[in-house]
Amino acid sequence: MKSGFLPVCRQEMEERGWDYVDFVYVSGDAYVDHPSFGHAIITRVLEAHGYRVGIIAQPDWRDTSSITEFGEPRLGFLVSAGNMDSMVNHYSVSKKRRRTDAYSPGGAMGRRPDYATVVYGNLIRQTYKKTPVILGGIEASLRRLAHYDYWSDRLKRSVLLDSGADLISYGMGERSVVEIAEALKSGIAVSDITFVPGTVYKTKDPQSVYDGIRLYGYEEMKKDPLLYARSFYTQYCNTDPFSAKRLIEPYGEHLYIVQNMPAMPLSQEEMDHVYSYPYMRTYHPSYEKEGGIPAIAEVKFSLVSNRGCFGGCSFCALTFHQGRIVQTRSQDSLVEEARILIKDPDFKGYIHDVGGPTADFRYPSCEKQLSQGVCKERQCLFPKPCKNLRADHKDYVELLRRLRTLPGIKKVFIRSGIRFDYVMADEDDTFLKELCEHHVSGQLKVAPEHVSETVLKKMGKPSNTVYQAFDKKYTKMNQILHKKQYLVPYLMSSHPGSSMKEAVELAEYVRKLGYMPEQVQDFYPTPSTISTCMYYTGVDPRDMSRVYVPKNPHEKALQRALIQYRDPKNYDLVLEALKVAGRTDLAGYDSRCLIRPRHRKEKDMETGVQIHIKSTPKPKKKKTIRNIHKKKVKK
Repeated sequence: MKSGFLPVCRQEMEERGWDYVDFVYVSGDAYVDHPSFGHAIITRVLEAHGYRVGIIAQPDWRDTSSITEFGEPRLGFLVSAGNMDSMVNHYSVSKKRRRTDAYSPGGAMGRRPDYATVVYGNLIRQTYKKTPVILGGIEASLRRLAHYDYWSDRLKRSVLLDSGADLISYGMGERSVVEIAEALKSGIAVSDITFVPGTVYKTKDPQSVYDGIRLYGYEEMKKDPLLYARSFYTQYCNTDPFSAKRLIEPYGEHLYIVQNMPAMPLSQEEMDHVYSYPYMRTYHPSYEKEGGIPAIAEVKFSLVSNRGCFGGCSFCALTFHQGRIVQTRSQDSLVEEARILIKDPDFKGYIHDVGGPTADFRYPSCEKQLSQGVCKERQCLFPKPCKNLRADHKDYVELLRRLRTLPGIKKVFIRSGIRFDYVMADEDDTFLKELCEHHVSGQLKVAPEHVSETVLKKMGKPSNTVYQAFDKKYTKMNQILHKKQYLVPYLMSSHPGSSMKEAVELAEYVRKLGYMPEQVQDFYPTPSTISTCMYYTGVDPRDMSRVYVPKNPHEKALQRALIQYRDPKNYDLVLEALKVAGRTDLAGYDSRCLIRPRHRKEKDMETGVQIHIKSTPKPKKKKTIRNIHKKKVKK
């Protein structure tokens, strides 16, 4: 296998001695040859299997010639919107256009279109009418069947139909893309590739689908969102490669979208192999003059140790993309990659992260998953840890010890997040001790998300009592180690189930913390999550019970302001929120109050005499974890 970047233009292709490519990979991201980027992994996998791949990164979607750089590929086009859904990449939860794009040269916005997967597919079809087009990446993966689209506020069809493509490779894609490539190479027509796990295809004959479940039709679901909720939960219960059935979604009487069962998870040896390819570990040099690709900074000195997550948060799409079965790399593979990082001239001795979707998951949740898959309608950690759960950090502890003792390593951080309920389920405190002693730098970020049991239940998160117990245990461990380190909780506003009552409950919790959280996220309805289904339909698809959904932008602003009630700019919003919630008792001078009455002069309505209302003291300097720490040091 050749080292160096894959060709991004005809000249680079010819320098390799090629006069054609087997596949052209079209990406919404700039070309970064690093295993944290999906296009890098898929193209290296194909290269390892002997295929020639050229990359067209961020083509001009207004110009059909931008897609013809390599001519017509021998086998087909591979299309991905990039590492993020293009709409999430472009817009905030308030639907305002973002100013920067970390996956584009110099962070410039506007280098890819909205709904990039669909736009690129149609761009290719304008020139190459019959060349196979295969969609992949997270945007296609999460939009593979009918889905609610937050930005247009409507139910959309499968991207397979709107893009003009032939197949979708959903999930991580290493297995399915090789099977598709081999089928095309052997001369099988793309329309006949209906047998590959981890793919979605079109058919006019539903009778040809073996062992399939027929979902509600698209037109039916458009008319009745409750039918979509039922269909979505059927999809949710068929995301496991061991037990899933094929799903058939009708579009009229003569067209059907068929989702095959997911591809099998990679073994540890296969994972090691995927991450051992000769990645250049940086962006293509052509971007240097534009300032490089900002996204590389977060991952260049990080290690991906796992994929998949059995955490089961309702607002997370990992169940639909990576699945619930945790797959890991071996310690030797990660140590070898760390040695590569150490040799990088820009390496300063700090590994920024060792993790994945959840850093401390290094095993499947139970032995059964390796042969029978995950439970369809039961979660591993919610509402309480399953009795079969393997809560064990021994392998992760050993891995971290090996990494931090390598010559040239000063510190190994854990930034991708730990599951505090999983830590609490482990009877051995060795991991917590070593986490506090070696892998935290002042603050540990965790995600309780909320405190209301009503909201936590809808989120699929553990009871707040579990977080409180972890907080005490973490604090005690740091006291034993004589370290001043703090927890920084991630909190979420406006999640389905959160009325103003629950929002006030969260604000009161923040008051008890004694500082204003800097990390607050309004719930973002992204495609193919249980929470997004609740947002659209108003019911929980798991039991079809009604759910309160805050949708009005002003109400969402009120809920967010409550969490950051200490910010003077939020005063009016907080006061309004307290009135709406019937909690004006929290506006006053009592220590339990969130805000104080505002200083103002008014005229008595009857006498016209000017009266003076007691003023509020100047707002104190905003408390943060850092400011609290500084005060303690001064004392």
